[in-house]
Amino acid sequence: MTQDPSRFRRWAGVDVDTDALVQNVASLVALCAPSKVWAVVKANGYGHGAVVASRAALEGGATGLAVALVQEAVELRAAGLDSRILVLSDQPAEQYGDLLAANAEIMVYRAASVEELAEAASRLGTVARVHLKVDTGMRRVGAEPPAVESLIERIADAPNIELVGLATHFATADVPGHPAIAEQVAQFASVSQLVGPEVEIHMANSAAAITLPDYRETFVRAGIAMYGIDPSPQVPLDRSTFSAALKWWSKVSFVKVVDEGTHVSYGWRYQTSSTTRLATIPIGYADGVPRRWSEVGGEVLIGGKRRPVVGVVTMDQLIVDLGPADESDLVEVGDEVILIGAQGEEHVSVEEWADRLGTIGYEIVCQISARVPRRAVGLFAEPS
Repeated sequence: MTQDPSRFRRWAGVDVDTDALVQNVASLVALCAPSKVWAVVKANGYGHGAVVASRAALEGGATGLAVALVQEAVELRAAGLDSRILVLSDQPAEQYGDLLAANAEIMVYRAASVEELAEAASRLGTVARVHLKVDTGMRRVGAEPPAVESLIERIADAPNIELVGLATHFATADVPGHPAIAEQVAQFASVSQLVGPEVEIHMANSAAAITLPDYRETFVRAGIAMYGIDPSPQVPLDRSTFSAALKWWSKVSFVKVVDEGTHVSYGWRYQTSSTTRLATIPIGYADGVPRRWSEVGGEVLIGGKRRPVVGVVTMDQLIVDLGPADESDLVEVGDEVILIGAQGEEHVSVEEWADRLGTIGYEIVCQISARVPRRAVGLFAEPS
């Protein structure tokens, strides 16, 4: 039986401004030219919705898309996207068939992967297109520089496999001037001369694309910047050309007046200092709001004003202190609550969340859970 999705709408959601995504990518394309831009849309488009983010990125001029998992590539193909897609790290060999059926490319850095990919491609009568990943200092994945020449020869000798790219990844591009940058560049230069001009070279993420123009190479892999989020405090975006694409909202579900000295939420870690109004917001740590949000000074916007979150955030709800009853500051059930975004003259940014929590913007948007409905607004106005 098909259910009507509108029956299950909740008082919370994420709005994704696709016009902002298109413009952000267009800004990156203009900034990086003649290098191309590939949009990183892994992790459900950094919480924005992978399909919608991909469509907006391609509209903005991106040449290709990058994901982390084979199933993410398959999802994009199922949505009708026909651009080039790169899977950024090696995957289980049993997924190579799905990878090749999706006409996706993949990073490799192990001899065994080269052999297994060649076998899968031969079996399916196709050609596996690979990018050789070099570990120049990230120490996450990638071949050590001394092993690169041997791997290039293996790829050249293997049937049904083609080397189309050579890549590495900066570990400290978000800290301009860090000595590791020069060290990684030198290590990569020692192996990039081993491939011909037909092989695409790529090494820059968003931060490097902005701050290291000499190393944009064939294309940059732009993730966080396309969503209008600063790569780091040291690498802020130009707000005249980039804007945040995500708005996270909820609604007031309950309001009550409590006396001075009232304890609030689990553990009674917060106690009111005067008679005040408390508003319940039906969103919690299962939705991506950290349980300790109140302890680090977390705030939301209601009625165009900043309101402190108080007490421990619970799984499905959080509580806001509205202050004393005030005829000029009425708050009622159903009123809009902004967790991330603008309301009136006030604005709560992803960067503010990251700063308060001692983390990065990437984590904030990626941790918004799948049970928070997404909807696209703007050019691609459809559910994401």
